[in-house]
Amino acid sequence: MGAALSGKVAVVAGATRGASRAIAVELGRLGATVYVTGRTTRTERSEVDRPESIEDTAELVEDAGGKAIAVRVDHLESAQVASLAERVDREQGRLDILVNGLWGGDPYLEWEAPIWKHNLENGLRQLQLGVHSHLITSHHLLPLMIRQPGGLVVEMTDGTQEYNANYRKGATLPYYLAKANGHLLAIGQAAELEPYGCTAIGFTPGWLRSEAMLEGFGVTEENWRDACAEHPHFVISETPTFAGRTVAALAADPDRARFAGKTVSSGQLAKLYSINDVDGSRPDAWRYIEEVESVGKPADATGYR
Repeated sequence: MGAALSGKVAVVAGATRGASRAIAVELGRLGATVYVTGRTTRTERSEVDRPESIEDTAELVEDAGGKAIAVRVDHLESAQVASLAERVDREQGRLDILVNGLWGGDPYLEWEAPIWKHNLENGLRQLQLGVHSHLITSHHLLPLMIRQPGGLVVEMTDGTQEYNANYRKGATLPYYLAKANGHLLAIGQAAELEPYGCTAIGFTPGWLRSEAMLEGFGVTEENWRDACAEHPHFVISETPTFAGRTVAALAADPDRARFAGKTVSSGQLAKLYSINDVDGSRPDAWRYIEEVESVGKPADATGYR
């Protein structure tokens, strides 16, 4: 797609790692100027306490041929997000793409704990990180976007809208609320942006081979299949780059408004835009989860990647 996003300005909120980092890189590869925000820098870490930083992401964007500006922002701090909006306005005078990839709630997860057993503060913190931060970010940045038609908000979530229509087995209520709200954020913002010729879309990666996931499973990207011995359905997993490529293709699609208020997956977009993962495969994780994993079939990605 060459420089399909040349002249466009993007903010990728929470771009320190994982899918959001890869999205920033791929937007830059297509020519966008990308503001990379998050709480972890090379000298200061968030409570997630991982080494990946916004400066690292900015370097990856530059290496891909894009232009990146790393800005440390705690998106739960309204004044900091307002300052970011003022800076983008001052330096660019526009905003075309906002990727709301904010999370950071993993340290507070308590899998399979019903709400009366779940630590209340941990649960509320997940909602702050996964919902409040998104609202604060949109509040301050969307006034820049609506100045001209064509703007796009991508709300990152976990799971398709259909999959999250029911309570997720093994999840916890705070996590479920934080992630299922991504669909509602897309629906609501799409409705509010429509009169301005802009739109909002939800997006979910599949089973992501993020930095934290690989580390947690004791593997690297090179030998990730070794983890399938203990976690068989990991066979359908995908790289962050795959997610990044699909979102960048969506952002470059002049007809993207047809997805307004809907949640799309990396697998769906990959099929639509003929995009492959770095190994040449095309994983369709959520179709696999629905048709294989959820119904108790043996792990087998044949026909799904």
